[in-house]
Amino acid sequence: MIRTWPGLSKLVTGFSAVAHRVVGGPAPSYNAEHDNSTSARRFERPRCGLFRAMTLQSMTGFARTAGQDEFFAWTWEARSVNARGLDVRCRVPNGYEAVEQAVRAAAAKMFQRGNITIGVSVERIDQASARFRINRDLLDQVQALRAELGDTIADTPPTIDGLLSIRGMLEPVDATEDEDKRAARESAMIVSGQDMLTALSVARSGEGQRLDDIMAGHLDILADLTQEAANNAATQPEAIRERLAALIGELLGAEPKLPEERLAQEVAVLVGKADIREELDRLAVHVAAVRELLEDGVAVGRRLDFLCQELNREANTLCSKSADVDLTRIGLAMKATIEQFREQVQNVE
Repeated sequence: MIRTWPGLSKLVTGFSAVAHRVVGGPAPSYNAEHDNSTSARRFERPRCGLFRAMTLQSMTGFARTAGQDEFFAWTWEARSVNARGLDVRCRVPNGYEAVEQAVRAAAAKMFQRGNITIGVSVERIDQASARFRINRDLLDQVQALRAELGDTIADTPPTIDGLLSIRGMLEPVDATEDEDKRAARESAMIVSGQDMLTALSVARSGEGQRLDDIMAGHLDILADLTQEAANNAATQPEAIRERLAALIGELLGAEPKLPEERLAQEVAVLVGKADIREELDRLAVHVAAVRELLEDGVAVGRRLDFLCQELNREANTLCSKSADVDLTRIGLAMKATIEQFREQVQNVE
């Protein structure tokens, strides 16, 4: 038999009022395509690419350019992969440090994130006129090492072919070159390097567009799951009232009996756990914020990563509050979709 206390009717009446405010309304709509409200239209994703402000950039890309002048030909290559910040690595032949500085500075202005490796190879066009000389310092080092190891390693006289095959043993001898011609070549190489960076940016943008399409699909799935959770029978007012009434009945029959203050606290906790509309509202807001960032497209990777954490937090809370198998299934599907979305975000600049 359930025991009663003085003032219990007032407590139950207060609980009913709170429960009605929490669960009394119909399930909200989180699908902008089927809601004509102002907030829904504000969060709706434009259906035409012409409305995009900027193109989303990936951190993955490759580009190559080439050029030449009267005496030399050069080829630029750049590879870009994802990274937490911007790391530009540039390799150029000796004597082209000014070219390296200019291209490195251009890359720092053009990109904000990514591990970018840049390299250029320079070759003389007329190889028949090329002259070489022996690197005497390197040869002396090889001879000294041979003498040092002669007692521990079989002493076999080195051959000419073996010596010349050592990297750096042969050095090209550059003929005296007019400074104006060299400056003109360096300027042309810098322009070619900047063209290569532009091509790399185009490649990253193309990859970013493909990422955008994939992530938009994930967001659509997440929005549908949010609406499905709102429509789930376990979230409807009558089901919530019945579940809360059963829990309150258990509290009233507890031994020893609970004080009215403690009972009121337990009722408030039960009401809070029974309602998931706050989580659904925040999920809808976060999805809308993600769509706005994708529309912006300018260095949004870090902010998208933060929103992924917030989305995952709300999905975890929804699962922890769930007392219904279908709602738990929806929450787990949300978590899987958010993880797939987060994996794509790791490649966004």
